[in-house]
Amino acid sequence: MDTLERQQLYKEAVVQAVPTASRRRMHDAYGISNGAKIVEGGLFAFNVNFENLAGDADQLVVNCLLNFPPEDQVYFSLVVKSDMATFKNRLDEMRAAGNSGTVVSPDMLAYASTNNNVKGYIAGDGKLYLRNKGFWDGLPDDLSTISKPAVIDQVVFGIHPPAASARRSMLARQFVGYLGTLIGAEKIHELQPWPDPTLVDANMRRMPTTIDLAVIEEAVHNLGGYYPGGEVRRLHIGLNFLERKHFAILSGLSGTGKTLLPLMYARAVHGLSEMEESDPFLSVCPVRPEWTDPSGLMGYYDILSNRYIVPPFLEAVMLAVAHEESPVFVVLDEMNLARVEYYFSDVLSCIETGENLRLHSSSVPLEGSTGASVPAEVALPPNLYLTGTINIDETTSVMSDKVLDRAVVIDMSEVDIVGYLKDLAINDPGLKEACAITSDRLAAVQKRMVHHGLGFGYRVAEEVVRYQAFVQNNVSGLSTDDTFDDLMVQKVLVKLRGAERQRSLLTNLHDQLKDLPRSTEFLDRLLLDLDEFGSFQAGR
Repeated sequence: MDTLERQQLYKEAVVQAVPTASRRRMHDAYGISNGAKIVEGGLFAFNVNFENLAGDADQLVVNCLLNFPPEDQVYFSLVVKSDMATFKNRLDEMRAAGNSGTVVSPDMLAYASTNNNVKGYIAGDGKLYLRNKGFWDGLPDDLSTISKPAVIDQVVFGIHPPAASARRSMLARQFVGYLGTLIGAEKIHELQPWPDPTLVDANMRRMPTTIDLAVIEEAVHNLGGYYPGGEVRRLHIGLNFLERKHFAILSGLSGTGKTLLPLMYARAVHGLSEMEESDPFLSVCPVRPEWTDPSGLMGYYDILSNRYIVPPFLEAVMLAVAHEESPVFVVLDEMNLARVEYYFSDVLSCIETGENLRLHSSSVPLEGSTGASVPAEVALPPNLYLTGTINIDETTSVMSDKVLDRAVVIDMSEVDIVGYLKDLAINDPGLKEACAITSDRLAAVQKRMVHHGLGFGYRVAEEVVRYQAFVQNNVSGLSTDDTFDDLMVQKVLVKLRGAERQRSLLTNLHDQLKDLPRSTEFLDRLLLDLDEFGSFQAGR
């Protein structure tokens, strides 16, 4: 869609939105020289030729445009009806002053003899002020010196592009709010002039609390989720039981679906039926071990590129602000790989106090690396839903009470291997035989390991099954025992580590896997290490 087509569609939408008057006149202010801009004390709205405005016009609509680089545009239309007499009197007054060739008191402005370049300004009192010669860099401090301001009856607007994006600038939405402070929010009305296949649909505007839990659980299952222990229910309640704070942490064994659960939950809320479908209101932010300050989440000013670097978390926050009617989900994956208090403290404080996040100290917005302008500070909006995932092992940091007190912590250590493999066989019939071969033996090993905090999750179980199926279909000469033996050593027993208190685990596994030569040899080595060093670690 080119610029002219977009402008035409907008004008058609305005015609439908503004009540019909018998003698309505519509003027466009779309050019570079007459584009709107914010000035001190108000807004420069348009520069329009009113010389030939018909004397019998009883309603005026001026279509204006304000650009937010690189691609956002706010089309807005000023409607003057109840005060058309004042508006036309002001035009007559300016023309007469220009024809007389004198400076008119009390405003001390020079005027042109024609109204072919009339500038319109909206001041803080919400009224429309006109002059037909020269521009104001800022509105005068004393507005009473400018005669005959006209009342604006309403403003209609549309934001392009209409698709869900952080680049649908937060500043564009803030500008609409600024218009509301000038003329009154009750006079502002939004249009949807442009058809767009990526336009935010009704499902994307549903808040989680408006959806029945059973519907969400069914959608998660249909997306491939296996959470028989009520994990979907706990996440749903944990994210929504407070009106303003939505923060949950998923803890437990690696491979139990901690990261997939919030991804599936977000898609279920947004009405998406496939994991491959793009969800513009879902963002995954992997935490990195070297994070020692908030810049990994909230970004920073890069002096070399003269831009503000916008990481995924900040982009999601800006997206939530720009689309306040839609729930925006953020997953902080492996959030305790770094010290959470170091990089997350500012966000935690804002979650608790409701204060804005401070991004930079510049008095004007900075150009962002995503193309959107970045203001000095931003609020954490109530439609932002945060879910963190954590593992508890030697690679992670302990989380303090400051973090745990501000979140709902959901443990996901319970694993039902047999049930999961039954479900997997139903969803993928080609794996049915491999599931039957491995299910009971795998579940027995997992049961022994989990008592020592060394269990494994569904990811390992599924990969064991797929390995078994691949061997059956593509490799000859290997028995099922040989394959399972390889899998134990390569996927399961490599997790073993501990000291004297884990001796019973090694001996029990040795008895259970005694018919598997590679596995027993592997366990013998670990027992030897335990005898000699007082501890063992499979990966050493």
